[in-house]
Parts: sequence; C-alpha cells; structure tokens
Amino acid sequence: MDSFLEPFRKSILIKVLLFLAMLFYNFVLNAQVDTNSALFKTLKSKDSILFERAFNNCEVEKLSPIIADNFEFYHDVRGIQNKTEFIDTIKKNLCTTPGNNTRQLVANSLEVHQLNNNGVIYGAIQKGKHTFQQKQKGVLKTVGIADFTHLWILENKIWKLKRVLSYNHQPYSE
Repeated sequence: MDSFLEPFRKSILIKVLLFLAMLFYNFVLNAQVDTNSALFKTLKSKDSILFERAFNNCEVEKLSPIIADNFEFYHDVRGIQNKTEFIDTIKKNLCTTPGNNTRQLVANSLEVHQLNNNGVIYGAIQKGKHTFQQKQKGVLKTVGIADFTHLWILENKIWKLKRVLSYNHQPYSE
C-alpha cells in the first residue's frame, strides 16, 4: 500500500490541485447569499427597521417585535446590553434630541450568510459597515464608522435579532 501512495506524496501538482479543491469547497460552503435573494432582501429590510425607523427616526416601538427576548448586544465602547437596556438606551440617548444622530449603512458592505440545520434554514449572519452622523452647526456631519455583525434566528417563522456585535468604532475620515 505504501508504494501505491508514494507518487502522491511527492507530486506538487496533486498537492496544489487538492489545495485548490479544498479552497473552492470552503468558498462554496461559506459564500454569502445572493443580494437578490429573498433572505438578503428580508434581512436588509430588518436592518432598515432597526436603524432607519428606530435609530434615525425614533420609532422605538418598531424594535420590540423584531428583537428576541433573550437578545444580547455587545458594543466595544459601551459594553453589554439586553433587550430592555438596548431599547431604553435608544430612547434616552437618541430620542431626546431626534435627528441629532443618524446611522447610514455603507453602500455594498452588507453581507448575509445563511445558517442551516440538516438543510433547513434556522438563522442567518448579517454583517456590514455603517457610518454615524451627528448634527453640528445645524448640519449632519459623518463622525464615525464601525463594523457590525447580527445573528438573526427564525422563531416561529419570524426573523428575530438575537445577537449583535458592534465593534471597530473609529473616527471617520474620507
């Protein structure tokens, strides 16, 4: 048996082909969903509810239906929050002066990766970049940029935001 495997051990071409096959296999398994797919569009609309409606326009009542009861928010500057703390922070910090702070999704940064259990979708990872604007002298100015990763879970056929990672907050520079 040893003599049968000997040519494979010494062949660089076979090793390269094996490496490329494994790389392709990994790429196919971990590729994001198509931006035209129903899943991508659904989660992009949820992102809009989370930020455009609640964060930017203080329609905080839109949050509770899309956030899981056991929600956890991890922020690299402000620490950890549960669902109640997260919603209260938006009410207290953003909605006391509506329109003073906004968040914008960075164009073409949004990715969605489907999560399956034996071929059945149970969740998705959504990640991207966003910028933050602050009103200065009556004009919104982009002051920061950060990365985010959201874990969405299907609960009774309804998408719920379960975990949020908000990290790499940096001052914005063009």
